[in-house]
Amino acid sequence: MKYTAKLTKQGKHWLAEFPDCPGCQTFGDSKAQATEMAKEALFAWLESNLEHGAVPPHPKYAKRGTTAAIVVDDPSLAFALQLRWMRSKHGLTQAQLAKRAGVSQQQIAKLESPSANPTLQTIKAIAQALGATFEPQLA
Repeated sequence: MKYTAKLTKQGKHWLAEFPDCPGCQTFGDSKAQATEMAKEALFAWLESNLEHGAVPPHPKYAKRGTTAAIVVDDPSLAFALQLRWMRSKHGLTQAQLAKRAGVSQQQIAKLESPSANPTLQTIKAIAQALGATFEPQLA
């Protein structure tokens, strides 16, 4: 999943901001530094939203010009985002999803945290409970 950072020159510095993520912005002394700082800011913003029970927005903004694509390449963060989005899409509480998947509500809450480390068996049970498929890809 890719979020787009809008980069603009602000005096001697570069501002990186995410139109999809209100309030998520940072500065850098160069365009490259602003892009690197943007990745850190985005991850922290997404993690904070997950930790506070919010449903972070799906990435949509893609405007040409001075932008940088920031890829969420952390598997734990990506899994937590996908799980939160799918649960929200289905209108389920953590308790309802837990009951469907045969796990505890606390386990669902933990899995929606970027620090989670779920087993493949748990991922498969949750995917089935959400009507999705889980097919691990081996490199």
